[in-house]
Amino acid sequence: MSTAILTGQPVPGSSIEADLRSLGFDLRIAADATEAETLLAEVPGDERVALVDARFVGHVHALRLGLTDPRFPLAAIPGAVTAQPAGRQALTRAMARENSAGGGTTLVGSSLADRILTALDADGTAVHRPELGSLVAAVPPDPQARNEARQAVTDVDDEAVRLKSAVKSRDGFFTTYCISPYSRYIARWCARRGLTPNQVTTASLLTALIAAACAATGTRGGFVAAGVLLIASFVLDCTDGQLARYSLQYSTLGAWLDATFDRAKEYAYYAGLALGAARGGDDVWALALGAMVLQTCRHVVDFSFNEANHDATANTSPTAALSDKLDSVGWTVWVRRMIVLPIGERWAMIAVLTAVTTPRITFYALLIGCAFAATYTTAGRVLRSLTRKARRTDRAAAALADLADSGPLAQGLAEALKKPARGLPGFTAPAVALLGGLAVVLTAALTGFGGPWPIVAAVVYALTSGLAVARPLKGALDWLVPPFLRAAEYGTVLVLAVKADVDGALPAAFGLVAAVAYHHYDTVYRIRGDAGAPPAWLVRSIGGHEGRTLLVTVLAALLTASQFTVALTALAVAVALVVLVESIRFWVGAHKGGAPAVHDEGETA
Repeated sequence: MSTAILTGQPVPGSSIEADLRSLGFDLRIAADATEAETLLAEVPGDERVALVDARFVGHVHALRLGLTDPRFPLAAIPGAVTAQPAGRQALTRAMARENSAGGGTTLVGSSLADRILTALDADGTAVHRPELGSLVAAVPPDPQARNEARQAVTDVDDEAVRLKSAVKSRDGFFTTYCISPYSRYIARWCARRGLTPNQVTTASLLTALIAAACAATGTRGGFVAAGVLLIASFVLDCTDGQLARYSLQYSTLGAWLDATFDRAKEYAYYAGLALGAARGGDDVWALALGAMVLQTCRHVVDFSFNEANHDATANTSPTAALSDKLDSVGWTVWVRRMIVLPIGERWAMIAVLTAVTTPRITFYALLIGCAFAATYTTAGRVLRSLTRKARRTDRAAAALADLADSGPLAQGLAEALKKPARGLPGFTAPAVALLGGLAVVLTAALTGFGGPWPIVAAVVYALTSGLAVARPLKGALDWLVPPFLRAAEYGTVLVLAVKADVDGALPAAFGLVAAVAYHHYDTVYRIRGDAGAPPAWLVRSIGGHEGRTLLVTVLAALLTASQFTVALTALAVAVALVVLVESIRFWVGAHKGGAPAVHDEGETA
């Protein structure tokens, strides 16, 4: 329930009351400031409340943007201010101070809502002001101004503005020109029938899972159906975000579902392709796992770089300036967005190749495309970091340490190595993370399955991992530490599964990497939502990256290839159960507990 308190002199013929009711507000009328304060106090503290000037003239969508967005405790547009429960105390204080200063006199002249907004600003309270663009929101001071404002409302179609703003301002070429021109209308259709973004997100997941099942049949008809359904799933994936923006249905749970389901859909489809290829006698599980490893590491590069720099001070770079300049030239914008193979282009490529070629060709194209994109983006970010004059914050260092996912072994070593690490060069952290990762992966690849040397390399990897996080990750290239660690852990599992050379080893490894990758994505989304990293007990219980890597090498040395496959499967199930149960508990609890609503626009990659 939401309550709107109308203040000021009513205007004959005004639609403001009907507009507010259409947005779900229960109306109260205040004759003066004292009554407005009394009515404000009567509204239950767990409800949204808005103060709106009765003389307001504007588009309904302007009111919707200003008064119904769940992401902000306090928000305002000209003539209206609103507060969610988290912002009620600040609004009440501002109202009391304004009322005291004005003596509770009859509301004439300037808008009470605007005066309260001024008081909030004077307190230093953060108030969200949505960008209205061509939308009208005003409190006209006289009849002539009112007529002009009404004419301006008539001249602008707010529904067209609403539809346009439902589409992300920055997206890939395929999404912008092949999906969004019609998916926005699907979003409006969903909104008018009361569907929620979470329902559309779930429908997208189910469609992708059906596509994966079709691919798993291994028939040409199944492959064609899989390609069509994958595109349909992507259309729904675009629609859920557009529906959220169109109807302002943002939520903590919705952001998590949208982000995690995107990863689940793509990786489930990889598994479906691998199963379909196996039915035709072609084993491409190594390619499927390699594609998942590469794509996950690409995302970790994105996450780590952004976390390291989003709140850095003195954050300047000539490389970044050149990039911004290129973004001002039309054709270079689209070329640069396409060569990073964002989700739209990537899924379109996968869908078409699935339908007309074979799973092996599809994975080859995917690996080549993603490898090129990863090289391009990572090289650009390295150049930016080396030429950037920036001071990283403690928050950024903590985020990178959380993304590293260090277990008890690495943390203990980090504590022991803290003093020696202070005197080492600034590039030490990414350098030792890279060298330790290469040591364990190459040793596993170059020695026979079941030998002791991968265990030795894994111990060295644990030592280098501890050294990498022994001091705060504030160096220019320290954001490379988490992706190096991800590549080392996932790569070791992949190589040992290939070396086992028995049926089921690679699917088991695929399951293990998928479970661990979910944990790493979950860590990212918690950090993005300002919820902190997963609890320490969770990281300890699943061993941390270095503990899992060491365990897998020990299992490979002590067990036969068939027993190793069973052990990988058991480990995958155990990790999946622990991380999924904790993740679902956390996000559902955050949603029910009234955590601030968020909306993650998602990664273009």
